[in-house]
Amino acid sequence: MIPRYTLPKMGSLWSDEHRFQVMLQVELLVLEAQARLGLVPRQAVNAIRHTARINLAKIQQKEAKTRHDVIAFIEHLEDRVGSYGRYLHVGLTSSDVLDTSLAVLLQQATDLLLKDLDGLQRALAVQAKRHRLTLTIGRTHGVHAEPTTFGLKLAVYYDEFARHLERLRQERAQISVGKISGAVGTFANVDPAVERHVCRALGLRPAPISTQIVPRDLHASYVTTLALIGSSLEKLATEIRHLQRTEVREAEEPFGEGQKGSSAMPHKKNPIMCERITGMSRLLRGYAIAAMENVTLWHERDISHSSVERVILPDATITVDYMLHTMTEVIRGLVVHPDRMRSNLESMRGVTFSGQVLLALMRTGLSRTQAYELVQRCALAAWTSGSDFAEALTRDAAIRKRLSAQTLRRCLDPRAHLKHVNRIFKRVGL
Repeated sequence: MIPRYTLPKMGSLWSDEHRFQVMLQVELLVLEAQARLGLVPRQAVNAIRHTARINLAKIQQKEAKTRHDVIAFIEHLEDRVGSYGRYLHVGLTSSDVLDTSLAVLLQQATDLLLKDLDGLQRALAVQAKRHRLTLTIGRTHGVHAEPTTFGLKLAVYYDEFARHLERLRQERAQISVGKISGAVGTFANVDPAVERHVCRALGLRPAPISTQIVPRDLHASYVTTLALIGSSLEKLATEIRHLQRTEVREAEEPFGEGQKGSSAMPHKKNPIMCERITGMSRLLRGYAIAAMENVTLWHERDISHSSVERVILPDATITVDYMLHTMTEVIRGLVVHPDRMRSNLESMRGVTFSGQVLLALMRTGLSRTQAYELVQRCALAAWTSGSDFAEALTRDAAIRKRLSAQTLRRCLDPRAHLKHVNRIFKRVGL
């Protein structure tokens, strides 16, 4: 991922220096386990632990010749530890180290993302509670439907991201798999006790069975979950973008002091943060497809998945990290215009309460079809002429005969739509 969208903690986690450091940790744990089995002298383990250090430049120099990063890594360690180097990587294949260290990196990345998700959910909770009773018009198909509250709009996202928190916790557990089972996963050259020791020390579980690699359906599921989180972020970003349109102007993302919206039009305040989130969600969906393509490999393993993962796993986690931070900033600084919401709600002069009138007429004994036709006739007349819906209803003899003026006032009162708001909030834990 380009530096523009890479936050420091997540970027550092995926650096080559950190990756090789985790690989070294795996190699040292293998040595510990082999020493317990009497296969490696204890003094060799201690000596290697004290002398093995990562020098990225020297590893890269060796890789330019070997064209194999793990071999370059091992040769570099051998240079550092001297004669004890003969005990390194004994019985292992490259993927033992790569897949096990990758699981550690994904754990660490996921822990950062879980904190991000928690932060966004907290920000949504604050704004949802603040606007619990802020009336606004609900829209379906982009057209005014019935009143809702802005707090309810945000509570929907609060609940949605609660599901993502649970999904990501489950994915963390699923992806926490290591394997130290040798060239094709048969443990022919390494004792299963080594795998148990390494995985226990790293907070992983041993793969129940593997080939030369951990099966990639695990990684595909993980990236797909990240893409799903991205889709929800895009959904929220799209909502805010629509609300920020000049014709709507009910809410807008924060606009900082000194910020400029357009090189040509000084008046512009554009929803650039939300548009950025919308665009980046497209990347995540592409990464999910690539991760699914990685599931199918030749026999016990090829490396067609390797080049893909070197891009998509760091990039996907870095992307979601950035998107979550950005959306949290948007929600915390969201500028809300309740007066504009009320104005838009009233702009249709009452026709958005047609559903309440429909139900009231049905309670008098009319069929749904009969009641619908009466209300629609008045609603369309008011909509077309721009007149008041209440006036159209009171002028209609058939409706006036069945509904009292008091009943009509109750039907057209937006507060009727708020009676269950608190109950809904409780249902989602707000």
